[in-house]
Amino acid sequence: MSDKKRTVDYSRYEMLQVTRDERIVTVTINRPEVRNALNGALHEELGDIFGDLNRDEACDVIVLTGAGKSFCAGGDISWMREQWQNMPMSTAANRTGRRIQQSMLDLEKPIIAKVRGHAVGLGCSLAVCCDFVYATPDAAFADPHVKVGLVAGDGGAVMWPQLVGYARARRYLLTGDSLTGAEAAEIGLITEAVPEAEIDAVVDAMARRMASGAIYAVRFTKAAINAGLKVTANPVMGVATYSENLSQFTNDNRAAADAFVNKEKPTFTGS
Repeated sequence: MSDKKRTVDYSRYEMLQVTRDERIVTVTINRPEVRNALNGALHEELGDIFGDLNRDEACDVIVLTGAGKSFCAGGDISWMREQWQNMPMSTAANRTGRRIQQSMLDLEKPIIAKVRGHAVGLGCSLAVCCDFVYATPDAAFADPHVKVGLVAGDGGAVMWPQLVGYARARRYLLTGDSLTGAEAAEIGLITEAVPEAEIDAVVDAMARRMASGAIYAVRFTKAAINAGLKVTANPVMGVATYSENLSQFTNDNRAAADAFVNKEKPTFTGS
């Protein structure tokens, strides 16, 4: 019987660049021209990638990062504006968002986020769902859904309270205010703030430490940690994604999208 490990062909991915270094797989969000903002295609690919990584028997550790100067700046505004124009598409996008978070929590292999620049909206949720998050001190973390008339439906309502407590989570989720990487590390939202010149080496060292450790002990410990988190996540994500879907069809969300395009401050009417 062959002992060859089953690998996954990642060539179908267009928005995600996947590279392999022995047992470490690096996934790079690859839309640097728009700070790695999400469009429909990237959203779908993120919904699939963690399931593929879970099936990849030649992978023990994942590094998640962004091309260029940002990790992920959240939703592409042109794509977001389409959300409220087409109810079926909006519903599908929210289902995919829930699948992304669930697949990250189901993945037993450790995921290390390397964050430069913006980690905003879903980009922030992607980062804080990872097991280790290393960021430059001047990186920007934010879940600004409320600033564009939306409910924080892509994982922030799950992860922030677990990581920083409910008081701090309310402070940032209900205002949409941002934190620097240094501030995020100070309150426990991320693992560590690392100088720009050192972050590649720090992430590489942790990835290799995980890959050279007792792989199954690490995996099953992660699974045990996430078991309780998933009990919390399932009902929260159900309410959050449903509510975000509804909020996409409010006048406040439309006003925010138009204001963004016109580089204006939105005026909300509560409708």
